[in-house]
Amino acid sequence: MGRPGEGRDNNAAGFGEFELIARLFAPLSDAAHGFQLTDDVGLVPDTDNRVCVTSDMIVAGVHFLPDDPPDTIARKLVRVNVSDIAAKGAEVSGLQLSAAFNRDRDVSWIEAFASGLADDLALFGAPLIGGDTVRTPGPDSFSLTAFGKVDPHGLVRRTGAQPGDGLYVTGTIGDAALGLKILKGELGAVPLGRRQPLVERYRVPMPRHAFGAGLGAFASSALDVSDGLLADAGHLATASGVSLDVSFDRVPLSGSAARLVKGNADLHLSLMGAGDDYEILFTTSTDNSDALAELAGASDTPVTRIGHVGKGPAGTVTLRDSAGDVLTVPSQGFRHF
Repeated sequence: MGRPGEGRDNNAAGFGEFELIARLFAPLSDAAHGFQLTDDVGLVPDTDNRVCVTSDMIVAGVHFLPDDPPDTIARKLVRVNVSDIAAKGAEVSGLQLSAAFNRDRDVSWIEAFASGLADDLALFGAPLIGGDTVRTPGPDSFSLTAFGKVDPHGLVRRTGAQPGDGLYVTGTIGDAALGLKILKGELGAVPLGRRQPLVERYRVPMPRHAFGAGLGAFASSALDVSDGLLADAGHLATASGVSLDVSFDRVPLSGSAARLVKGNADLHLSLMGAGDDYEILFTTSTDNSDALAELAGASDTPVTRIGHVGKGPAGTVTLRDSAGDVLTVPSQGFRHF
């Protein structure tokens, strides 16, 4: 995710987030259900691989601003989890909430949080099925565990991309990052009509659940864009053992974002490494173009081909301009460590 703390030294502890997971926690998983922690969801044992599960947490000052409206915080919590489920070709079926409210939060704040939570549980048709609630002297911290029904085609993993496949993304990239910069006062005065949709995308992303539900029919690999387009493309490329070639000019921007970055090449380029988009990045054979177009139309989801899968060194992602020259992005995505 793009975070309020972006820009700090995330490697100060001496190791990387994914190195930490691989060394300390992946050995506790398995290949059949936990995928040794190499994907965004796992399969629940003894359910004939029909139920998947994921868990995400959000923390004040890291994933949201402490003065964000409480209802939007709850809705973002739901949506980042629904996004993971959708990108695996599954449909969310139930959620568990663990909430640690700062001890200075009053009842009205918690009521507003619960109201936002209720709105999104109704929107996505998933009941709350348990959890835990505590007070803390620290920052507000919330964790949601989401269960999903796996499509009959099976789970769409990160591991299936093949050389020659097209690389696609839903929606637009960069709105949330710009919304965060606006909230932090980093872009100066931005007209309200341009400001509002960008801030909304940061606070309340819209997971592509309707599109994701049909993804299993044709996608060879997929994941949601949370840490940043290039970072998550790298995760997909590493898991599949392939390289990815991305065309900078094809990466879709919203009208508000395009107007804001016009004439600012550095800001535009930085969006390739910004997070919190919660769009679906996926690969599929060009033979599936009709099925892809049908699902995009039926779910009213914009989809753009932004590149292709290559045979280069596993895990490499190359961003190119319209002339084919390689572009360098200072930060390819967010890491917690």
